[in-house]
Amino acid sequence: MTHRIKSFEDYQTLYDRSVADPEGFWAEQASTFQWRKTWDRVLDWNFEGPDVKWFVGGKLNITENCLDRHLETRGDQVAILWEPNDPTESPISYTYRELYHAVCRMANVLKSRGIQKGDRVCLYMPMVPELAIAVLACARVGAIHSVVFAGFSSKALADRINDATCKMVICSDGNFRGSKVIPVKDIVDEALKTCPTIETNLVLKRTGQEVAWHADQDVWLHEAYQGVSDECPAEEMDAEDMLFILYTSGSTGKPKGVVHTCGGYMVYTEFSFKNVFQYDEGDVYWCTADIGWITGHSYIVYGPLLAGATTMMFEGVPTYPDAGRFWQICEKHKVNQFYTAPTAIRALEAKGLEYVKPYDLGSLKVLGSVGEPINEEAWHWYDDNIGAKGLPIVDTWWQTETGGIMISPLAGITPLKPCHATLPLPGIQPVIVDAEGNEVEGNDVEGLLCVKFPWPSMLRTTYGDHERCKNVYFSAFPGKYFTGDGVRRDEVGNYRIIGRVDDVINVSGHRIGTAEVENAIDEHPNVVESAVVGYPHDIKGQGIYAYIICQQHPSDMETLRAEILSIVTKVIGPIAKPDKIQLVNGLPKTRSGKIMRRILRKIADGTSDKLGDTSTLLDPSVVDEIRDGVLI
Repeated sequence: MTHRIKSFEDYQTLYDRSVADPEGFWAEQASTFQWRKTWDRVLDWNFEGPDVKWFVGGKLNITENCLDRHLETRGDQVAILWEPNDPTESPISYTYRELYHAVCRMANVLKSRGIQKGDRVCLYMPMVPELAIAVLACARVGAIHSVVFAGFSSKALADRINDATCKMVICSDGNFRGSKVIPVKDIVDEALKTCPTIETNLVLKRTGQEVAWHADQDVWLHEAYQGVSDECPAEEMDAEDMLFILYTSGSTGKPKGVVHTCGGYMVYTEFSFKNVFQYDEGDVYWCTADIGWITGHSYIVYGPLLAGATTMMFEGVPTYPDAGRFWQICEKHKVNQFYTAPTAIRALEAKGLEYVKPYDLGSLKVLGSVGEPINEEAWHWYDDNIGAKGLPIVDTWWQTETGGIMISPLAGITPLKPCHATLPLPGIQPVIVDAEGNEVEGNDVEGLLCVKFPWPSMLRTTYGDHERCKNVYFSAFPGKYFTGDGVRRDEVGNYRIIGRVDDVINVSGHRIGTAEVENAIDEHPNVVESAVVGYPHDIKGQGIYAYIICQQHPSDMETLRAEILSIVTKVIGPIAKPDKIQLVNGLPKTRSGKIMRRILRKIADGTSDKLGDTSTLLDPSVVDEIRDGVLI
């Protein structure tokens, strides 16, 4: 197993060594895994390309490290513990041995349906064990998994399937989510009308609801399992072979497929998991995220299983059947590490302490926060009421593109400061730059967050469009990876993330590109143009505020609002619905036609008295009109 940091002095020593000799440091961490062939060189890189390769020439299969290598020592230990949506339904657990056989069986199903090394497989599923099993089965046969969160619309799903030219979809008949039953297969069926590369749709029976059936394409998973062996040799992969594609919103309308590879991602996720959460043998670790997001990939599936942990999956939502569900599960399964999003914390805080007090949270040792910067009020509520003022809160900063946690306290080791991600993990070299790209030295400073040296789990490209990867992440500040986040470094060197500086809104921890939402709104026949910005939201962190210009003044505002929300839900999914919509006659534009979002953001967040210079606008009077306008 990779190095486990035991004290703050240990962290400082290891951090210094990781910066002085990154290749030696990461070679040491990587040497604890099973490799079919050891690497020839630890690292080749230049950020101009960008071209980054870790463990060059190394051969492995990540699932042999998640499963096979644990069979002798912890074959009977629980690997995945699953809690269903309905608390009256029994939980299911898989030991490492049972999970190994389940993954092999699923891998053989994939092979029997023509899936080979390098093929792309799209997963659109609820949070059930079969989702984790399918992820690992793809990796076992060398297929590239692309998990799409099962809340996206059929159009958003089709876009992702087509971008990756997937050969297979794995879905379910439906999805239990709180009191709702979501027709998952219906959404997939709609998507597949425009997805010519899909040969098979493998369907898990979860809800038992009626579904349309297309015999030429649809296959029930339980039928596909019949007569299939539960042993499957793992495909040999190069360290730099693709492991998965995960789509994330960008500042343009088209989602970008972030690519992660086998070797470096494996080494970094295990190292970061063990050290951030200070996982001990026998602990029960629970990350409440969905596997459809990077948090679920790295810290429900890969990181914990690589470390030989017991990792929990939860199918439901935090407020069903009531707002005590998270705490009831923590008590029931004696959870030790609990990792959730600020949005969930704020939503549960709003429901009141009567939902917390009935439960014994004495098993908890570590609390975590992920997805967006946590605000001070939520941090203190979490600390006071869930941690009883005695537990470390690891406020983790990282991204889909980084693959793993980059800046975070190590539980019980790093001195905490509310709302601060504190210090970088060993091997991570953050820098703050100003708008011109000059490095801002010292403490008590702020600017733009970049990283100046590669780390093993960083993205390698954006699928099918390497130029986009270069333009988005490596061209703003040559020689550095640009995160798109603003940051403050305090007087002792702690980092605090202060939010996105590009056209991306962080809604409930999920990144949504403003252009994506605008493109959807603009599909309404009466909308001429729209501009979307984020604004502070008590529960979601950021809400979506849309300004729209109509061709004709609508006779019925309520109908217009409902139609716009319906279009956005259809094109992207309910997560991207605007919270506020304002009808305007014009937008604040420069003479070159660029929308001044800075002005729209200040109007949306109620600070329009601090607009600054508006003289560069084509028509400055439009600002007063927008400021005095009303929502529809």
